[in-house]
Amino acid sequence: MNVLVISAHPDDETLGCGGTILSHVACGDEVAWLILTRGTPPQFSAAQFAAAEKEVAAVSRAYGLRRHVWAELPATALDAVPLNDVIRSIREIIESTRPRIVYSVHHGDIHTDHRVVFDATSVVLKAFYMRALGVERWLTFECLSSTDAAPQLAGRAFLPTVYRDISAQMERKIEVMNLYRTQLQAAYMPRHESAIRALGRYRGASIGVEYAEAFALIREVG
Repeated sequence: MNVLVISAHPDDETLGCGGTILSHVACGDEVAWLILTRGTPPQFSAAQFAAAEKEVAAVSRAYGLRRHVWAELPATALDAVPLNDVIRSIREIIESTRPRIVYSVHHGDIHTDHRVVFDATSVVLKAFYMRALGVERWLTFECLSSTDAAPQLAGRAFLPTVYRDISAQMERKIEVMNLYRTQLQAAYMPRHESAIRALGRYRGASIGVEYAEAFALIREVG
């Protein structure tokens, strides 16, 4: 089947559902990846831009993705972009790939870019549109340094309802994350191998396996 992963920034997908992506690919599923934002000057240098491009290409190859699309929307400023521009980018890739499952960032994340991506996805994936688009399930993932940093307020907290055993994929997930040389953090920080393993172990304990990834099911249409 076709699967689509929507991230606001490079590394969201690996932190949130890297093991699940690997599992889908291993099963023969066709996985596409949409990244909505790019780091652009003056906030990001030309060297940072070039490094990010190389990292994304390497990550896409490492996963064995069907395709990846990088929209030309500004990172850390998505709330200043007309929402229709974000909606258009998401609708175009859903129409072209017709995924049965869509994974995206969570609406309660601390990063405003994530919240805009969720809002735009919710417009495209209204329940009465999903069947025509071929989408059966829409799930959101948790993203270390963004989901965990957000105030856990009513209506915004990440409340997982779906879990996937990634015990067989955890080591490879860490290897892929290590391709993001510009995004990794020091020990005891969220985007460090130890934190990624700890979250995976915690979610695994919830379902009695070594490692798991957790998701919030937003909508399912049968």
